[in-house]
Amino acid sequence: MSLRLAARFARREMRGGLRGFRLFLACLALGVAAIAAVGSVRSAIEAGLEREGAAILGGAAELDFTFRFATPDERDWMQARATRVSEIAEFRSMAVVGDERALTQIKAIDDAYPLVGSVALSPDMPLTQALATTDGIAGAVMERALSDRLGLSPGDTFQLGTKTYRFSALLTREPDSAASGFALGPRTLLYRDALDGAGLLASGTLFNSKYRLDLPPDTDLETLEDEAKAQFTNSGMRWTDARNGAPGVAQFVRRLSAFLVLVGLSGLAVGGVGVSAAVRAYLNGKTGTIATLRALGADRATIFQTYFIQIGILSLLGVAIGLTLGAVVPLLLSPLIEARLPLPTSFALYPRPLIEAGIYGLLTALAFTLWPLARSEDVRAATLFRDAWSGTPRLPAPRYLVVIALIAALLIGLAGWFNGSWFLTLWTLGGIAGALLILSLAALLIRFLARRGARIARGHPRLRWALAAISGTGEGAGAVVLSLGLGLSVLAAVGQIDGNLRNAITGNLPDVAPSYFFVDIQKDQMAGYTERLENDPAVSRIQSVPMLRGVVTQINGIPATEVAGDHWVVRGDRGVTYAETPDPETKITAGEWWPTDYTGPPLISFAAEEAEEMGLVLGDTLTINILGRDITGTITSFREVDFSTAGIGFILTMNPAALAGAPHTFISTVYAEEQAETAILRDLASAYPNITAIRVRDAIDRVASVLAGLAAATSYGALATLLTGFIVLIGAAAAGADARTYEAAVLKTLGASRARIATSFILRAALLGLFAGTVALFAGALGGWAVSTYVMETDFTLIWPSALAIIAGGVLACVLAGLGFALKSLNARPAQVLRARE
Repeated sequence: MSLRLAARFARREMRGGLRGFRLFLACLALGVAAIAAVGSVRSAIEAGLEREGAAILGGAAELDFTFRFATPDERDWMQARATRVSEIAEFRSMAVVGDERALTQIKAIDDAYPLVGSVALSPDMPLTQALATTDGIAGAVMERALSDRLGLSPGDTFQLGTKTYRFSALLTREPDSAASGFALGPRTLLYRDALDGAGLLASGTLFNSKYRLDLPPDTDLETLEDEAKAQFTNSGMRWTDARNGAPGVAQFVRRLSAFLVLVGLSGLAVGGVGVSAAVRAYLNGKTGTIATLRALGADRATIFQTYFIQIGILSLLGVAIGLTLGAVVPLLLSPLIEARLPLPTSFALYPRPLIEAGIYGLLTALAFTLWPLARSEDVRAATLFRDAWSGTPRLPAPRYLVVIALIAALLIGLAGWFNGSWFLTLWTLGGIAGALLILSLAALLIRFLARRGARIARGHPRLRWALAAISGTGEGAGAVVLSLGLGLSVLAAVGQIDGNLRNAITGNLPDVAPSYFFVDIQKDQMAGYTERLENDPAVSRIQSVPMLRGVVTQINGIPATEVAGDHWVVRGDRGVTYAETPDPETKITAGEWWPTDYTGPPLISFAAEEAEEMGLVLGDTLTINILGRDITGTITSFREVDFSTAGIGFILTMNPAALAGAPHTFISTVYAEEQAETAILRDLASAYPNITAIRVRDAIDRVASVLAGLAAATSYGALATLLTGFIVLIGAAAAGADARTYEAAVLKTLGASRARIATSFILRAALLGLFAGTVALFAGALGGWAVSTYVMETDFTLIWPSALAIIAGGVLACVLAGLGFALKSLNARPAQVLRARE
């Protein structure tokens, strides 16, 4: 028979409407909508960053130098190509009011700032007025978090270094804040020349200078970037322009959205379980129709094509509904999203994320419908007339299994290509596949355990009825465990990863971390600084080392990025120190340290783990640009560097003679009892106002707040998966409603009370939910352990509050899904039900 005839049969079959396919459409639409919505929001942020690139950056282009200002030649180059140039210096310092001290991120600007965009202040006033010098005191503005902590009101004074400043207004909008990246303290804004005499920008101070360029409209940014990099080769200059004004933010958005899309794929996998169950239930209901067609001469191919065409059309409808929701909902919620995001957005209909979500949806629908469709080929007409599918093989023909495997491989390939991160894709989808395998085995296990339990539950009729129902529901129990279990597995994994990461940062870390980091300590201050701390019995340990910043520009004479790729060590500047002898706790893993009083060519001791990642071996040479000067050294040893203690750890250590001519300051970590921290800070800040103190506990809290936001975003994606699973649960409950009604009628006839029957129904749902939640916790904890151990490289412990919430959620979801249908079954009259089954 022809495909045309199959299409005619499919058209006639669809005249009955969408009855039986509501679950199919809901599961498919919700999964596609979640992926499309995430992609649409990502595209809106990327478009906003591109559109507002100049405003975010504060100019058409930016040249960034570490620990130094631009030389006269470099300034001349900029002036010759830009219509305006704005100079900014950024660094950390301590804002002081009386005995109160707080860390602040200072941005020292000039009269040209901002080249693009505008600063908003409260009370409203021009920035020039707020920063003006009155009665010899320069003005400054700061963020509310800082002014509230110091108890400042407009007109009050505070200190930075050795100078006094006037707090003029609150900084409510900073146009280039996104380009500044993560900061450990709130912002203070003031003029660059107001810092003269404050002792904060002395030789060797940790600061960055940034030069924003306002360029002619016809400037080719790509050409100018190439020219700048050629002009400033090995000078330590970093280039950014309006094409990507906040590269760190853009990369973060891409990675987070990629992960959320992968979480959305887990939701599609849950929906696929519902899709498969809906197709199976629909074909079961078409027994008579299929049998009639087979008896009239329809071959296997015609039967398959008939229902494949029908379900294909419905799949297109479900995907279309999901794409509509995924495109429209972000547009409707755009005011709320824009209010919550500190980034510019440009919400519109973006084709790329919709196409991506549509492809995912169609491939998922195809993979999960082929299995039940293929099984219909092996059913004989005589078997169908007896309304029994039990004689069909559980597995479809091998050719269908091959096609399903190819579809799964195509899904993985497309996910990796769309997301641009094969590592993240393979980890996430591998975890989903592993969870599905564990849950499939668990579905078989619960049937076996229920069958054994029903035999030994004599004397407990309600429990025995529940166990017997679970053991006999077969694929119904499987759908519950798979759909609910996968959603809970994703949520469990997110909860365990988040909890363990928080423990690593806020739980265990303070026990081994120092109390303070002190930076910008001048060499002539080290004696007094050390004396104050060594004479304090509350201080258990002090570690002080010289501190410079450098950019690794070449490896063995080849540009570093060509050798090490995108490794974090060669992205931007890194801390560099020198030492005559290794620290007593230093563990050399390969090579040897340089001799005492060594004055020969520069030598380097490099971090062993990072060296292995970058492919470095002993004898390799590294060129490091420090303050515009290239220093090329040879790697003579590798050593262990443990960053997990939040202490001092340097990737690069050199022999002292190699850095003798470079101006620098010292950094120091202080380990002290918590009650002594305030006095230490007060004494050192009073004696050395230029020193900046970073309290480790405050830094940990700030990082933890960022992690909380990330965990919340990921949890929302996992909840979408769980919602899909709950819809599948409702579908499974609806599919078993007739069986429960018949069961209730028989039990009533035999004398069982409504309360006993209802208790049996609730027990059945609760046991399924308990089992699904427990297995999901195991799968999620396994995924959390893998990510914590191999990706985050932190210890893993089971987070019990999250674990118990997952199990309780499984029980509650199952009971709620089945309760409504159970009540309907209890209200049915036995006589009517039993008469209808005769």
